[in-house]
Amino acid sequence: MLKQFLNLKLSQKLSPQQIQLMKLIQLPTQAFEQRLLEEMNENPALETGTDEEEINDKDEFDNDDETNDEFDDYDDNDSEDTSDINIDEYLSSDETPDYKTQANNYSDDDEERESPLVAPISFHQDLINQLNTFILNDDEREIAEFLVGSIDDMGYLRRSIPDLVDDMAFTQGIYTDEKTVERMLHIIHELEPSGVGARDLQECLLLQLKHKTPTEYVALAIDIIENQFDAFTKKHYDKLLQKYAVSNEQLKTAIHEIEKLNPKPGGSFTGSNKITEHVVPDFAIRIVDDELVLTLNGRNAPSLHVSKDYQEMMQTYKSSRDKSNAQKDAVQFIKQKLDSAKWFIDAIKQRQETLYVTMNAIMHYQQEYFLEGDETKLKPMILKDIADLVGLDISTISRVANSKYVETPYGTKLIKEFFSEAMKNDQGEDVSTLEIKKILQNTIEEEDKQKPLPDDQLAEILLEKGYPIARRTIAKYREQLDIPVARMRKKI
Repeated sequence: MLKQFLNLKLSQKLSPQQIQLMKLIQLPTQAFEQRLLEEMNENPALETGTDEEEINDKDEFDNDDETNDEFDDYDDNDSEDTSDINIDEYLSSDETPDYKTQANNYSDDDEERESPLVAPISFHQDLINQLNTFILNDDEREIAEFLVGSIDDMGYLRRSIPDLVDDMAFTQGIYTDEKTVERMLHIIHELEPSGVGARDLQECLLLQLKHKTPTEYVALAIDIIENQFDAFTKKHYDKLLQKYAVSNEQLKTAIHEIEKLNPKPGGSFTGSNKITEHVVPDFAIRIVDDELVLTLNGRNAPSLHVSKDYQEMMQTYKSSRDKSNAQKDAVQFIKQKLDSAKWFIDAIKQRQETLYVTMNAIMHYQQEYFLEGDETKLKPMILKDIADLVGLDISTISRVANSKYVETPYGTKLIKEFFSEAMKNDQGEDVSTLEIKKILQNTIEEEDKQKPLPDDQLAEILLEKGYPIARRTIAKYREQLDIPVARMRKKI
């Protein structure tokens, strides 16, 4: 039996343009530039550069709603009849195109800079080059080069001698014995940086100490690492004083010699070819006459326009009397590219607006911090606070804050670091967890390093300052700040 009834439901479907906008918003400046290049390569109807007529005619953010809506109602259905296309809507009679993405609030320091390229020598190649200064026969050189190839990026050889002997026999056809490999390893221990080729931290520190100019304190440091390594790592200084019958000052000097060593000799190699991440600030905040001024990096606002050549093709099609099938196919292709170019330009413009209004809201919300630079002035702030201020979805705010940086008078900061949960102090006021972490960090920095404060005493001190924090919360914040436990903070 058939029944007919009405059913109301609310659903939301994202258009391709909305998806494109969300993806663009979450991109930081460098990734956005790469995405722009990809779109330029894929769509010949999209061009960059500023026409002469456009130089003195830049849009304000406040006027960005004056966009050209000519193409908004078209879809990309390949089967669309070209007779339904209104050619006039793709032609502009204005000398200056309507879609421009310039604004007057870009950073002054946003011009492109080219850095000289270098061809760095890798860490392992540098070690092999140093081996050339030693007199070795062919077999010894093959073994030494195999050992160098087995050293990790931190400078350690984390494989046992028997394993290396077996590996050389099975994979390289190099047949040798443990004694020869040990002898080649001693040669590698002579290479720079000192400590390279060590099999553990203890050996690494010993190699570096033995490369130092011999003094009584270096000798004491060597003895400590060789024979009292466990007591040293656990900072049992009383045990070391009793063992060596030295004064506090003598032991302190010896330990200072150890502290100057590099536990990761390979990581300090200046010719390392590791990829270095360069942070490009997406925003800049400056203080002018005691007022905050926000600018958007101009690299986020390229000068884009729709190709005039493609518009002229449309004009030619309109003027022709006999329209062949090939011309109809061509105009359909041109229409799709023009639509895509227009959508992309509009998406970039909306991206600019979204980035600016979001960062502007964050700047004013944390105005006291940006004016003074005191991290204890940071207010509790969650994504919903900013979303309510600007009238955007929480997910949009998250995309803006997640991977963007802002240049401030106090350094370049990751925007998401300004967000924090709230906790109540002893007066019932909401304070930021960032403020509590900063106070905790200052308290630990000011402690007596000979008697560092355990977590329960830190909790008592913060309670006296008006922050009732549990000991386990202190431990959590301390770990987030990468601060070790009290025993590991102890100094003689």
